[in-house]
Amino acid sequence: MPELPEVETTVRGLARYLEGERIARVAVNRPDLRRPFPPGLVQELTGARVTAMGRRAKYGLIHTDRDRTMVFHLGMSGRWRIEPERIEKHDHLVIETGSGHVLALNDARRFGSVDLVDTGGLEQWGPFATMGPEPLGEALTPRHLQRTFAGRFAPVKPLLLDQRIVAGLGNIYVCEALHRARIRPDREAGRIAPAALARLVPAIRAVLAESIAAGGSTIRDYAQPSGELGYFASSWQVYGREGDPCACGGTVARFAQGGRSTFWCPKCQK
Repeated sequence: MPELPEVETTVRGLARYLEGERIARVAVNRPDLRRPFPPGLVQELTGARVTAMGRRAKYGLIHTDRDRTMVFHLGMSGRWRIEPERIEKHDHLVIETGSGHVLALNDARRFGSVDLVDTGGLEQWGPFATMGPEPLGEALTPRHLQRTFAGRFAPVKPLLLDQRIVAGLGNIYVCEALHRARIRPDREAGRIAPAALARLVPAIRAVLAESIAAGGSTIRDYAQPSGELGYFASSWQVYGREGDPCACGGTVARFAQGGRSTFWCPKCQK
């Protein structure tokens, strides 16, 4: 599933073709993805000018001059294709700009979604209303984690995946950040020392920033809008590396946690 760096990379790629552009044509090639396309999507977007692009957690945002924002989620296999030579079977939403650029939202498994939301009410919109701070923003601090984790017996990794605590973190990057911060993923969150939380916040920011710079991590169907593959997977220190040596001299291990694979190093993560 595309995580925050992949969505950020996608938004940046789309911005080069959409920001400031008038939307000349919109085509919806099926009635739904994970849920139906919004009623009136074609009418509301056709003729609108894209004023800005953005991201909230794992959602991409296309703001327009009609005070409406198209919110998209890439689900498990979604990606945007820029200037496709032809429209393919799984290009379910196609946007053409006044300058002639064509962008197609391709989603073979149809776990993604598209919504239209009043721009002024985005923060109160259902999925966003209870979200925690952005991990790359100033609101994510060791103090925030300390307050949130206080008295919690749950393991730290599932809590970091809880969008109400931190918005946008996914399995890959939580595994990598906990490894960099030398925190074992099954440690009770309420018992993590302030010094360890002080390591964790910059570790989260660093691993996300490095992945964005690398174009994200390509797994299965993900590709950047340009068609290029993200290459951050080559920098994973623990994720997907069960049995490989850790830089500390230990061996990367894996266990199931909350229905997901957790990768870590028992030697350096305490």
